[in-house]
Amino acid sequence: MKADGPRNPWLPSAPREAAPVRAPEAPNPPRTTAVRPQVGLAADSPAKGLAFRAVPVGVPNPPWWWVGCHGGAAVSTLAELVPGGRDANRAWPIPADGNPSRVVLVARTNAQGLAMAQLAARQWAAGRVPGVTLLGLVAVADAPGRLPRPLAETLRLVAGGVPKAWFVPWIDALRFDHPLPEKLPKGLTRLEEELTPLRVELGQHAGR
Repeated sequence: MKADGPRNPWLPSAPREAAPVRAPEAPNPPRTTAVRPQVGLAADSPAKGLAFRAVPVGVPNPPWWWVGCHGGAAVSTLAELVPGGRDANRAWPIPADGNPSRVVLVARTNAQGLAMAQLAARQWAAGRVPGVTLLGLVAVADAPGRLPRPLAETLRLVAGGVPKAWFVPWIDALRFDHPLPEKLPKGLTRLEEELTPLRVELGQHAGR
């Protein structure tokens, strides 16, 4: 109840109510990637997916294998632009000599391509691909322009299930078989910069 009249200055004033403290906003969860197979996912491994192909005894592993997740994934184009890898013909290259095969998955950014990439990533994540070290996924633009939001969201989902993801944008010169521009897209140069050391490393080992 509020008292009438002026306040007595010799009496302590009533304590003020403490201002409500706002809880700090939770930070956005960090983006994570799968760095190794998750054996616990074996029950969820898809029945369909990439085939398996044994690497013959005596055939040395290249610095990395390009594994197309579907036909028309642009493996041959990437193999030409970023030399060092070998086409595994749309199959997991299973080594026979115990040395792990390093694999780079390749898929187009259309709905079918991303769905096939997700199947392959789930195969690997479930521990169903013995003797393979997955380096990552190259997503190659299937059309010029910005990736539509539904496809961009699917790509983010698939990229979160592999150790690394590279995006190679549309290169118009390749469509018309024209000479490549002097300045290549950043996604392609980044891919080359990160894979080339593997080629150099293998060459150093071979020379010992």
